[in-house]
Amino acid sequence: MNEVSIIGVDLAKQVFQLHGATAEGEVVFRKKLSRKQFVAFMRVQPGCCVAMEACATAHHWARTLMDLGHEVRLIAPKFVKPYVKNQKNDMADAEAITEAASRPTMRFVEVKMPEQQGLGMIFRLRDLLVGQRTQTVNALRGHLAEFGLVTGKGRENVDRLRSALERDEEAADLPAAVHHMAQICFAQIDDLSRRIAELDVQIAAASRRSRFSARLQTMPGVGPITSMALAAFAPPMESFRQGRDFSAWLGLVPRQHSSGGKQRLGRTSKSGQRNIRRLLIIGAMAVISGAKARPPAESSWLGRILARKPRMLAAIALANKMARMIWAMITKDEEFRGGPLLAH
Repeated sequence: MNEVSIIGVDLAKQVFQLHGATAEGEVVFRKKLSRKQFVAFMRVQPGCCVAMEACATAHHWARTLMDLGHEVRLIAPKFVKPYVKNQKNDMADAEAITEAASRPTMRFVEVKMPEQQGLGMIFRLRDLLVGQRTQTVNALRGHLAEFGLVTGKGRENVDRLRSALERDEEAADLPAAVHHMAQICFAQIDDLSRRIAELDVQIAAASRRSRFSARLQTMPGVGPITSMALAAFAPPMESFRQGRDFSAWLGLVPRQHSSGGKQRLGRTSKSGQRNIRRLLIIGAMAVISGAKARPPAESSWLGRILARKPRMLAAIALANKMARMIWAMITKDEEFRGGPLLAH
């Protein structure tokens, strides 16, 4: 029997499809195993390369297989799709994963450690709670607007609605059910705000303990949440050859549609890690908003950008520059120097 060199695994909750192949690509086996059978099979399998798509459970299985002596390669699903033959099924997916992982120019996803995934869970839970609070505030505003109680957008106007229900003469004539439902919404908003504040305290404490986060926060526009998102979702900066590669991974560089030696650049690709990209753009907007009080010199980089581009485009350009500077700070073990307002 030919020796297995690479095993492609199509992950699922309970049933896994395996595709074993030699170094030359010859098929050795195709197996469908349950969750328990998969662990038992890989435990007795000689050490080899195991390829999987980088999905929700892939990092857990990657760590498990690495402990069993296997080399693990995680591939982004979009890089596997071109290798699927004909119609999609588990067997075709496992074969496509094997084929994609054997390509010498394929890019792989770094395996995350439990601590890194824990930081990501804190970030995503906070994001979920913020979204639920926004949803509740919008629902409350919409319901009360039907009774003539109208306020502006934003969480800061919730107290105005609360006061209007308690003091306005028009609100006194509203049905008791309206008052009761509004109080439920107010209680929900207050509870979510309390939980978000607790998570903010945890994030701030974690950022103070981390030299990585403390260094990043010396850059204008980067706070505890952004630095934690970088620690949770970004791979090691050493895996990027240069700052532009990290910026491209975030989706902050122009999309290319070049041909025949003629370069055609479009809008930003938005093909990378959306959480970090969004936070960097928000931080860049904060820097630009702060520049209103102290306008940058026209000769500075940011001053020249703001003089000829809309604020949003300037913010994206600044976020791109911030990403490159973050790469340089981490890979070269340097402190933040100057900044986009002072750079020429």
